[in-house]
Amino acid sequence: MTETRVSSATRDWVIGFERPFTIIGERINPTNRKKLAAEMAAGDYRTVAADTQAQVAAGAHMLDVNAGVPLADEPKILADCVRLVQSLTDLPLSIDSSIVAALEAGLAVYQGKALVNSVTGEEERLESVLPLVRKYGAAVIGISNDETGISEDPDIRFAVAKKIVERAEDHGIPRQDVVIDPLVMPVGALNDAGRKVLYLVRRLREELKVNTSCGASNFSFGLPNRHGLNASFLAMAIGAGMTSAIVNPLHAEEMTAIMGADVVAGNDPHCARWIRKFREPVAEGAAAGARGDRERRRRTAS
Repeated sequence: MTETRVSSATRDWVIGFERPFTIIGERINPTNRKKLAAEMAAGDYRTVAADTQAQVAAGAHMLDVNAGVPLADEPKILADCVRLVQSLTDLPLSIDSSIVAALEAGLAVYQGKALVNSVTGEEERLESVLPLVRKYGAAVIGISNDETGISEDPDIRFAVAKKIVERAEDHGIPRQDVVIDPLVMPVGALNDAGRKVLYLVRRLREELKVNTSCGASNFSFGLPNRHGLNASFLAMAIGAGMTSAIVNPLHAEEMTAIMGADVVAGNDPHCARWIRKFREPVAEGAAAGARGDRERRRRTAS
């Protein structure tokens, strides 16, 4: 059983085959969010703080922190955001950037064992990111593309994932600290994208024995009723063996699908989390009536 352990200064979290599905909150990301990008560039992190608190309240297990603002000082902004988010929650963080200097700035201030998002199979990326992961004792998301781009052939994407895992081991990073993103393609553009990614997730689990993650919303891009489609995809991906995803925990359909899949997979013992979330509250009058009935039965019996 493969377990990827991450932590904050005070809390551990485990991504694993026999564990509840890991929800990595995606909201702290300025991509396609002009207001947030402008705030970050100006050193205003009020929305970052609000998004942190909202995702924690919604049930995220980890938070992804991305500061990819064009023409801004991304290393500084990412380090500022990591410090701020860690002051507001003890959830572990995924430090997310395509800029190596920004990843290092975030890792340098992070308290705990972070998840680095991400490394690809490109030689330059492998040799710049993996030493950082090793230096800071982090775990890393490996994305299944390389210099040739993103292949539509899942077997080629598997080969890229295998290369990333093996190169990580060459750098002293254990296999359990590599979480593979098999690359979820938009099903509206590629009709067999779902079938291919489920096949790949099964191979990654059974043959490479690694944990997996994805950007779940990519699947429904361009289609109507995206939350319903994402929910169906996530439930089936969990059934195939996927163990985590970067999602918006504020969307109830996706969260319900994840929780239900955990029940089906036997990763919610006694359905306890499901019951806590969805049990109907007992009305005050009904509770009082039930107590009265019990008291009357006790008096009658005596």
